[in-house]
Amino acid sequence: MSRFRLNACTRPCRLLALLATAAAVLAACGSPGGSPAGGGPGPHGSARSSPAAHSPAAGSPVLELRRTSLGIILTDGQGFTLYAFGADRGTTSRCTGACAAAWPPVIIPAAGVTVAGGAERSLVGTISRAGGARQVTYAGHPLYRYAGDLLPGAVTGQGSDAFGARWDVLTPAGTEATSAAPLRAAETS
Repeated sequence: MSRFRLNACTRPCRLLALLATAAAVLAACGSPGGSPAGGGPGPHGSARSSPAAHSPAAGSPVLELRRTSLGIILTDGQGFTLYAFGADRGTTSRCTGACAAAWPPVIIPAAGVTVAGGAERSLVGTISRAGGARQVTYAGHPLYRYAGDLLPGAVTGQGSDAFGARWDVLTPAGTEATSAAPLRAAETS
């Protein structure tokens, strides 16, 4: 009886399959296609300003600041790092298709966005994506998660050059942190 020998690609292929599955789940869960009620356009897109925007609502994205190996940066309510895409300009996201599978956009449901943990409410807004979904912005930057960040606090997407431009974390002031070195105190306040 001969023994079956596993292909050398087994471990990398399993990891790739896991990442693809995670990206698909994140994209499916994060794209209800709803639009926020209330709030008019502001300097960073449209922002909702109501009591519900300051307290957690079921299913609403949460923006907060957390300390990571890069310093204090913008994360979601589960502690996953949020990124800005260098190719985005103005109120248009340039990350669609395969890009959006690897870097799922932060989509806003009708309930709005919860801002906590030191993030600035005045910097939060939204843009319209193709198909009508509303994507959350911070200081005018459309926000994305990285499917390769498998654990809260991971910053493996920082400085990546994928889909035609660079991906960077955002400081509390909403500027892109363009180095992999920890942020200095002046950049985190």
